[in-house]
Amino acid sequence: MSNYNYAKETYAKYGIDTEKAIAALMNVPVSVHCWQGDDVVGFDCKAELSGGIQTTGNYPGKATTPEELMADMDKAFSLTPGAKKLNLHACYAILGDETVGRDEIQPKHFAPWVRFAKERGIGIDFNPTFFSHPMVKDGLTLSSPDENVRAYWVRHGQACLKIAEYFATETGIPSVMNIWIPDGYKDIPADRLSPRARFKKSLDEILAIPYDKTKVYVTLESKVFGIGVESYTVGSAEFCLSYSDYKGITPLMDNGHYHPTEVVSDKISSLLLFNEKIALHVTRAVRWDSDHVVIFDDETKEIAKEIVRNNALDRVFIALDYFDASINRVAAWVVGMRNMQKALLNALLLPSEALAQYQAEANYTKVLAVTEEMKTLPFGLVWDEYCHRCGAPVGMDWIREVDAYEADVLSKR
Repeated sequence: MSNYNYAKETYAKYGIDTEKAIAALMNVPVSVHCWQGDDVVGFDCKAELSGGIQTTGNYPGKATTPEELMADMDKAFSLTPGAKKLNLHACYAILGDETVGRDEIQPKHFAPWVRFAKERGIGIDFNPTFFSHPMVKDGLTLSSPDENVRAYWVRHGQACLKIAEYFATETGIPSVMNIWIPDGYKDIPADRLSPRARFKKSLDEILAIPYDKTKVYVTLESKVFGIGVESYTVGSAEFCLSYSDYKGITPLMDNGHYHPTEVVSDKISSLLLFNEKIALHVTRAVRWDSDHVVIFDDETKEIAKEIVRNNALDRVFIALDYFDASINRVAAWVVGMRNMQKALLNALLLPSEALAQYQAEANYTKVLAVTEEMKTLPFGLVWDEYCHRCGAPVGMDWIREVDAYEADVLSKR
């Protein structure tokens, strides 16, 4: 008996069809963030990283051109099973010899990315870049009291909305356009209301331009605090959820953007009750929103469980968001992508319906006992089979390929 057949029969004893789980996962795209490959630098102005964001480390081999970044992503994609999307920030516009402000970017500045995506049969998600730019004044963008600054960033958001629609039209796959701003204050503000009123006005103006809502899902992402904005963020959880409901757009939760005792996994079911779609940025917060590489930890597994047990694989946009410059950047991508896939497969291999029935019957003994029993089933054998069927390396084979890529490509930059 092969290892996989043994696992298949073992799971079948619990009423779990491993074939069904593998087939389901192959159709779940994970949106992969380009900014892991170059430490969130981008190509449009290469300004110093700002907005409460820090990338630590100086591991050699960072991508510095669009061609290098695309090659690195290709390598990471080849080492990871499952469906994928490309997630871009606006600062990754490819301008050539042009000097273009972020409020003037156009679809043509992203045509090479569209070619990249179409050649690989994947979609593109998009993010306006409201940080690391000279027009960020006193740490404020869409909430700035300076009308010239606020209007500049409104134009940027509007331009990005048109670009997101271009991505969807060209690839045939809907684009998620996520709005996040770093605006806030280091110390206790004298006026909490006015910045949020200006932010609301700015969002209203961005969304006032027409766009195809079947092609573009606009999302709004909150944050609890960051470096330099420890006391107050304009885009708080309450603001962003309220605005998403008010405007009928899609709420996005980044699991690093909440207080340390909050978990996003507990919030998913609530949002699913009131939204057609929701979106996630999956990261790993260590002490704060430090954007560590996603691992196969309890919260990542709980997030995946909530998506699967609520039959929401087609209702949740899953994206990754982290950046680590202290290790091989391609390996960081691969580790995070594979762990997100592992978490989803783990959730698909749980007897969710039976557990829910036990809970409804107040049979908490069985809920606990069966949940614990699942932890020692041969999950790894099913994971290996999934990787094999997707044409991705099994086990640690991918590390050897990363080592070779570092020796042949990264070390020569």
